[in-house]
Amino acid sequence: MGLAIFGGTFDPVHFGHLRSAVEVRQALGVEQVKLIPVGIPAHRESPGSQPEQRLEMLRLGIAGLDYLQVDSREIARGGTSYMMDTLESIREEVGADLSLSLVMGADAFGLIHQWYRWQELVDVAHLVVLRRPYTELTLNPRVRAWVNERQASADQLLTQPAGLICHLQLTQLDISATQIRQLVKAGQPIEYLLPAGVIDYIRQQALYAETT
Repeated sequence: MGLAIFGGTFDPVHFGHLRSAVEVRQALGVEQVKLIPVGIPAHRESPGSQPEQRLEMLRLGIAGLDYLQVDSREIARGGTSYMMDTLESIREEVGADLSLSLVMGADAFGLIHQWYRWQELVDVAHLVVLRRPYTELTLNPRVRAWVNERQASADQLLTQPAGLICHLQLTQLDISATQIRQLVKAGQPIEYLLPAGVIDYIRQQALYAETT
């Protein structure tokens, strides 16, 4: 049936992440979506919370949704996280024939030419780019030619294991983890931005709060 991979810092996970994961599953027709929190990011600052805390927030966030699964392999592997390594390890587990799709936001995709072994990603998986309505995607010229050779629609991805690039426009909730952390630090409410279980955990662990 196919598998989708959704990576990120998830610091914390919020409804923007979760709604995208739900809609990606529907749009692609895959059986499961794996949410993979990064260990040490290669292209951004390290998360403020501990790896185990981000894993627990994810587990709380997806509670009750069987088709969403938390995958801890990047944290368990240690060191800087490279998506190519992650995709290769998943491909070894699922076999050569399963349709495997890596989901990413348009901002991340715009910088994909800076990723480790970026041109080889499509040898292992499809790429699914989440586009925001009414926004242009600016790509490095080398990347644009690479994309144009592989453009496909969502319904084509299940017909082969890897090699295609698909753009999707889903419900894009205007929520960010940065915004949530800032609200917590300022002592402002964060209700209805993320699941109640995650909010409770943030407060129990005193995450993101102002320190003196």
